[in-house]
Formats: sequence, structure tokens, C-alpha cells
Amino acid sequence: MKFGSLFTGIGGIDLGLERAGMECAWQVEIDPFCQKVLAKHWPEVARYEDIREVGSHNLGPVDLICGGFPCQDISYAGKGSGLSGERSGLWREMLRTIRMVRPRLALVENVAALLRRGMGRVLGDMAESGYDAEWDCLPAAAFGARHFRERVFIIATSGVLANTPIINQGDMGRLPPSVERWRRLGEPNSETGWLWPNESGVGRRAYGVPRGVDRLRCLGNAVVPQVAEWMGRRLIDSTGGGDD
Repeated sequence: MKFGSLFTGIGGIDLGLERAGMECAWQVEIDPFCQKVLAKHWPEVARYEDIREVGSHNLGPVDLICGGFPCQDISYAGKGSGLSGERSGLWREMLRTIRMVRPRLALVENVAALLRRGMGRVLGDMAESGYDAEWDCLPAAAFGARHFRERVFIIATSGVLANTPIINQGDMGRLPPSVERWRRLGEPNSETGWLWPNESGVGRRAYGVPRGVDRLRCLGNAVVPQVAEWMGRRLIDSTGGGDD
């Protein structure tokens, strides 16, 4: 199963899907630092810079298009412009690309706030484009991380797959005991809020490392690969890989 990647970042989704057994055909990423990371780890993959300049004229056919479009206008930390905002409004470009390339599958990721700030429009756009959709909110903690990092994942299917359930009801929302353990470890504190165990093992600290700010920003935007891998395996198991 081949996939194309939009808003690739440093390749969190791509790495996860490759671990699941898929092959990356092309990537689209505008950030210069992220481009260098991608060039190092995917030197043979075709790469494009601006999503507004890609489409069926330069992107090869793929089974799946994946991507997490910008969340700045959706996030509760932002101004709340939603899909009308300059950054999150790039959803329109992702939709345009999906409509032009016409993959059998699409995997869309964003922050949990999308459920209240634009989910209906995203699902409506996919439905108008001929795609049926399933979705749920997955925390990174369900895959071993020491933080929740809840993200919405939408799986859209078309053609003969449109009525094929890929996610069992409640399957994505079922958390292992480890998640409850981290919840219990959080201690309420009137000054600092919730206190969590040290998380230095995931490399989120700069400590004077060159380009530390860029690295932290990219890590903050990246999708946890273990989550994408789980999604990829479900997609392969449910669709029979690259066969219709």
C-alpha cells in the first residue's frame, strides 16, 4: 500500500505508516528545517514544498493520502478562527488534493479541539467528495507516552470500501491500564495545576543543543509514530493491503 503525505512535518505519520508496512511515495512540507529532517530520513522520496502548488499534475497515484493540516486556528491556545483562519484554512488545500488524486483512503489528523471547531465541515467536505468517514480521539498515553496528547484521527474511505468499517465502535477509545496509571500519578496543585513525572526520555528538552528551538517546535507539532503505526496496521488489515 503506497501513501502520499501532506503537511508532513518531520514525518511522524510517515514513520508510523512505514512501520506498519506501507511505502511513502511523496511528501509535501513547506518548513525548511522539517525539509532537512525529511531529506535525511527519506532521501529517495519525491518531495514538494507548497501544498497550494501540488495536485494530480505532479503527485503520483497512491492508495492513501495522510496529513495533519495546521491546527493554530483550531487549537484552544489560538484565537479560535477555526477553518476560516489563515493556517487551519489550509484544510481546503488538503481537500482539493484528495479530490484531485482520488486515493481509496485518507487519514486526517488534528488537535482534539477540531471536534468543536470545524469537525462538521471536515466530515461534510469528505462526504461531498464521495468519502465515508470514521473518527475518534486517540491519546499518545495509550501507546506508552507519559502525556495525553489527545489527537483526532479521521479515516475516510471511498468506492468499494466506503461501507467497510475499519474501526470497531469504541475500539480507538479503549485505553490500557498504563493510561490510568499516569492519570493517578498526576497530583493536583493549586499553584502549578497537574504535576506529571519527568519525561526527559522522549527528547523534548533543548539543553543547548544546536537548533534546539526548531527541534522542540517540530516535536511539538509531530504525530507520535506509534499511534500512526497502529492506524496503519488497522487500515492494512481491514482493506487487504493494496488490493481492492
